[in-house]
Amino acid sequence: MRIISGNNRGRTIVPPKFFSARPTTDIAKESLFNILTNLYDFEEISALDLFSGTGSISYEFGSRGVNKVISVEINNKYAEFIRETSKKLSMNIRVIQQNAFLFIKKSKQKFDIIFCDPPYQLDGIEQIPELVFENNLLLPGGCLIVEHSKIQDFSAYKYFTECREYGKLHFSFFILPK
Repeated sequence: MRIISGNNRGRTIVPPKFFSARPTTDIAKESLFNILTNLYDFEEISALDLFSGTGSISYEFGSRGVNKVISVEINNKYAEFIRETSKKLSMNIRVIQQNAFLFIKKSKQKFDIIFCDPPYQLDGIEQIPELVFENNLLLPGGCLIVEHSKIQDFSAYKYFTECREYGKLHFSFFILPK
């Protein structure tokens, strides 16, 4: 896994062998951030990475100058890996070890971008967009991106704008109007 752009561009991050998390592929990550770069000035936004796994998306936000990055991961070992890696890379990533659904329901913070990469077979994945919008986690003009397999179809959901396909993974985008 490598960081695509920013201060830490080209840095390779190797998670421990016991990790079973599936990091977003470099090609998909590069395409995603090309889209986001055209929508946002990274130095002026906040980002939330739900179901962070290896922290790949959080590192990309941090490397690109996002000042407020929150990474939510339930697994203690994964959360600690993200903390250690972000410290080594001098990134200001706040790691919260918590169930992502609980975080969504309890958080009072709002974000410009929320990236969500749950395990593809997770029960309740279809509830994520509704929960994010019901709990007002996005700022006006903010974007929710849900990474998922082809099994899920979010096109009928409120604020859905498009789905992009990169091999076996899909990104569904939701934009909250300004």
